[in-house]
Amino acid sequence: MSGQSPKLILASASPRRLDLLAQIGIAPDHVTPADINEDPIDGELPRDHALRLAQEKAAKIAGHNPDHIILAADTVVGVGRRILPKTETADEARRCLELMSGRGHRVFTGVAVIKANGDMMSRVVETRLKMKRLSSKELQDYLDSKEWKGKAGGYGIQGRAGAFIPTLIGSYTNVVGLPLFETRNLLMGAGYFS
Repeated sequence: MSGQSPKLILASASPRRLDLLAQIGIAPDHVTPADINEDPIDGELPRDHALRLAQEKAAKIAGHNPDHIILAADTVVGVGRRILPKTETADEARRCLELMSGRGHRVFTGVAVIKANGDMMSRVVETRLKMKRLSSKELQDYLDSKEWKGKAGGYGIQGRAGAFIPTLIGSYTNVVGLPLFETRNLLMGAGYFS
């Protein structure tokens, strides 16, 4: 790639990830979501699940885009050993929120970067959170807001649910969907900087 820096592909359809990258001055050259099976493997723990999905997404996009840097991520909410789904129905969201209400949970984001030479670097970032005990009105109002749709664990901390989280230990941007400190370091290691 004579003197040109490699192009960056974000292997994600998440507008939140694009916004987070923009916060630190990174604009991917292309956004190409990776369509993979995101179902957990039997017995898979939340941390392992997040890392595997990020690596599989990066590998899938890299296969069609040699000489590019690929960035992929996957965010998983875990309660103990349980992996909570990306909620698509109000019933799913209700079950997730009732499970987390008044309890601690963890958010894991796997981040994978494939360098232009094909080498992969990856890591998992963990944030610990506690959700307040939700009243039935708070729960119903949140479900009515539809903010839970498509969100891991049924909530987005950057919206109304931010008022439900009194305790957060670790990276806030990890909970939103992309830990910026670690992502920037991985991209620097891959030779990318715009």
